[in-house]
Amino acid sequence: MSERGRNDRAFTSTQVEFAAHIRNPALHPPPPDIEPRRMKIYVDLFFNNIKNFLSTTFPIARDMLGPTDWPALCRAFFHQHAATSPYFAEISQEFLSFLDARRQRDDCSDPPFLLELCHYEWVELSLDLEGDDEGLIPTDHEVLGRLRVSTEARCLQYAYPVHRIGPEHRPRGPDPTQLIVYRRDDKVRFLETNLPTLRMLSLLDAVTGAEAVKAVAYELEAAQGASVDVEQLMAEGTAQLHQFAQMGILRCRV
Repeated sequence: MSERGRNDRAFTSTQVEFAAHIRNPALHPPPPDIEPRRMKIYVDLFFNNIKNFLSTTFPIARDMLGPTDWPALCRAFFHQHAATSPYFAEISQEFLSFLDARRQRDDCSDPPFLLELCHYEWVELSLDLEGDDEGLIPTDHEVLGRLRVSTEARCLQYAYPVHRIGPEHRPRGPDPTQLIVYRRDDKVRFLETNLPTLRMLSLLDAVTGAEAVKAVAYELEAAQGASVDVEQLMAEGTAQLHQFAQMGILRCRV
């Protein structure tokens, strides 16, 4: 092997050792020719950048796990996860992928609601990054026409009541929850809802508002029997469309 080839190989080996030590200094020794004080600067800089970004994006998850388990989880992410995106703004999505893979392991000790809680917190960031929806807000006589859900809104289903989870409220078990999270006046808000409402909104890409209201009313009648008042359900569904239009959750579909 030529001297240049040996130098290239040595440089590559140093790079691998350098990166491994930065990812987890407790498991991987530093390259032998780098001053420890300088190496520590890199270790702290890289990890703290990642940890601070995750702590900002997932503040409730951070508080739920506490000052020991949260840094340990961030370190595990930094050490173990092979990111597929080079963009810093997408670290939060990579963290969700990491949690999803992690929870499938037999030795996972994460709280069962952690992934959903982090997804809910990430939605707020995604809405902040979303551009303004320039579609027209439907007027009163347009809510039964061609509609769509605004790009500034998300219709979500969770096994846990993620919007209520916090250090003072730890769920004892699953509690299926349906939410609409939306941005209005540069502020992210949420609305607790139900499955029929989410079903109605999901139909809007294919049918009119009037047809979506009618379809859901008859689906409920088929599921619950003669006790269902279809006319009342249709009136309630229409009222919801009016409300969602006023809240900016709906736009006219062209």
